[in-house]
Amino acid sequence: MVKTSMDIDSLKQTFEENGFNHYGWTTLEKPMSMAFYKSWVEQNYHADMDYLKRHIEIKETPQLLLKKAQTSFVFGREYYSKQDESFPLKHLKVASYAKQEDYHVWFQKELDDLCKILKVTYPEHEFVAFTDSKPVLERDLAYRAGLGWVGKNTCLINEKKGSFFFIGEIYSTLEVKVKLDVHPDRCGTCTRCIDICPTNALVEPKVLDSNKCISYWTIESKKNPPLELRDKFEGWYYGCDLCQTVCPWNQKIYKETLKSFNDPGPTQDRSELIAEIRSILDLDIQNTKTFFKNTPMNRAKPWAHKRNAILVAVHYDLKELKQDLLNLKNDETLPNFSQELIDWAIQKM
Repeated sequence: MVKTSMDIDSLKQTFEENGFNHYGWTTLEKPMSMAFYKSWVEQNYHADMDYLKRHIEIKETPQLLLKKAQTSFVFGREYYSKQDESFPLKHLKVASYAKQEDYHVWFQKELDDLCKILKVTYPEHEFVAFTDSKPVLERDLAYRAGLGWVGKNTCLINEKKGSFFFIGEIYSTLEVKVKLDVHPDRCGTCTRCIDICPTNALVEPKVLDSNKCISYWTIESKKNPPLELRDKFEGWYYGCDLCQTVCPWNQKIYKETLKSFNDPGPTQDRSELIAEIRSILDLDIQNTKTFFKNTPMNRAKPWAHKRNAILVAVHYDLKELKQDLLNLKNDETLPNFSQELIDWAIQKM
């Protein structure tokens, strides 16, 4: 049925018939957190992620992504319990979102398909979907759309769904006339997320210093981590979930599954951990891309995977890999500064 104006009940039915049960909508205007975001960038908390600074204008003016856009439909997709059994790393500590098919692909497709359905219903309007792929302050939109509150760990938290969910949005020229009904902040006096961070990256509630963040150094960074942080990564190979796994709201929802999550297999099966690290150190550039094919882990450069593997080897004192590290010194595909990390690791062993 073709419509020219927003029908709330019809929209809800469409969303739920297509598998979405965590959603909301809000007007597209200057983000509520824009001043905070600018201040965060000015303090260099974005580290070397220069695109976060370059994209300020687009984030401040959503219509630069879709002319005449008036509304954002915002969706949450749970990921903690959807880890892929075929994921190649069984013994390394990897952020749970990365242990499955790349959400930039499957979540984007879900939202693109939803856009097509909405276009049929509202042919006079435009719809465009994003999944962490465009300059959008997603948590700001999700907060204003009522999907949760921004916790002290900077993640969006929902009292019934926790924080282990992706955020995606559809910008539309449809006009929404709904009273802003934000989710109350339910963190209270709890500081578990701040207290557990081994690098003190959460410098204060809701403020993350990327320069100290394990996820930044193992995913985004194009350099070696500074000496003062290398011994504090606690064996995390790709990303880090510490500040989420201790959150009472996640503990309440996921219960027993989170108890052993922060330190799985490695310390219990040294030989298999060594084999896994060695397989990464032996990968060439193309094989690295193939090894992590269809997962979010291809975001890190091939040499960065070797960097991360070296850091894990040192953390667990895997002296059996010393010769492998010596062999790496002759790898001409590695950037020059990687030699310093290799020498450091050999010395530590």
